[in-house]
Amino acid sequence: MKILITGAAGFIGMHVAQRLLARGDEVVGIDNLNDYYDVGLKQARLAQISGNPGFRFIKLDIADTAGMAELFRQEKFEGVINLAAQAGVRYSLINPQAYAQTNLVGFVNLLEGCRHGKVGHFVYASSSSVYGGNTKMPFSEHDNVDHPVSLYAASKKSNELMAHTYSHLFGLPTTGLRFFTVYGPWGRPDMALFLFTKAILEGRPIDVFNHGKMQRDFTYIDDIAEGVVRVLDRPAAPDPAFIKDHPDPATSWAPYRIYNIGNHQPVELMAYIEALEEALGRKAEKNFLPLQDGDVPATYADTAELHAATGFAPATPVREGVRCFVEWYRGYYTP
Repeated sequence: MKILITGAAGFIGMHVAQRLLARGDEVVGIDNLNDYYDVGLKQARLAQISGNPGFRFIKLDIADTAGMAELFRQEKFEGVINLAAQAGVRYSLINPQAYAQTNLVGFVNLLEGCRHGKVGHFVYASSSSVYGGNTKMPFSEHDNVDHPVSLYAASKKSNELMAHTYSHLFGLPTTGLRFFTVYGPWGRPDMALFLFTKAILEGRPIDVFNHGKMQRDFTYIDDIAEGVVRVLDRPAAPDPAFIKDHPDPATSWAPYRIYNIGNHQPVELMAYIEALEEALGRKAEKNFLPLQDGDVPATYADTAELHAATGFAPATPVREGVRCFVEWYRGYYTP
């Protein structure tokens, strides 16, 4: 297939592109290469895939309405995977406008491109953050998610709503994936594993929020990439069992689906840190802090629906995933 990947220079984008290219798909990748974090890391990720003859890169911002319309006019994509977004819960407290431009304006541009370009399936990144103030565990796609606790989460819930509108009005098959704490080699520098590793190797204390009383459904990047590709191959279809009197948030009468994509095995933050200490061969000095605004104490994915639809089952234990990240980090940052 000919696939568009947005955010191709990103952490998940690079790995998904590698998976598609390995099986022979043609991939067009776009990214605006912004400086939210190290542009050099983004360029190094692109270098991992740019040598493949099936890959082309175009520097483009999904919020560029004219540029995106022209891209879809020139190319005939069979599938689109949207992994471009202004990421980060905490940054949304500082620069909310960035989220409106990329996560809302950019998302509409993609929906319009898919609509007019007759794209067969639009797969997009949502987030576990949409569960917001929910406390029933594990988080299920069938639960209501109307109480976000960050603008980032609200923007992702908005994406799900906008996608449903296009599925209903134009018959566009759309599937949203609620990612749960993705980690691994080539990860983002603003995420906990990266921050912890850098601080420990530099002999600095690490900030441990909510005094360590945190749980995360840490999901290894290779498992995530496999799940995304499996979903792409199965376009969303109307749910024949959908009842409008008792609407299911995960499905619709339209070709629309929402899936959790996570490890389904939440890990205590302190155990995660212990796995990192073991991989590094060093102990961390810990600076215990309260829970930050916009953050939640626990995430835990119910992945039964994704498994039933695609056979997806994460296969990477946290200790192994953390060790792989540390090996990459030392190799990448050692002169």
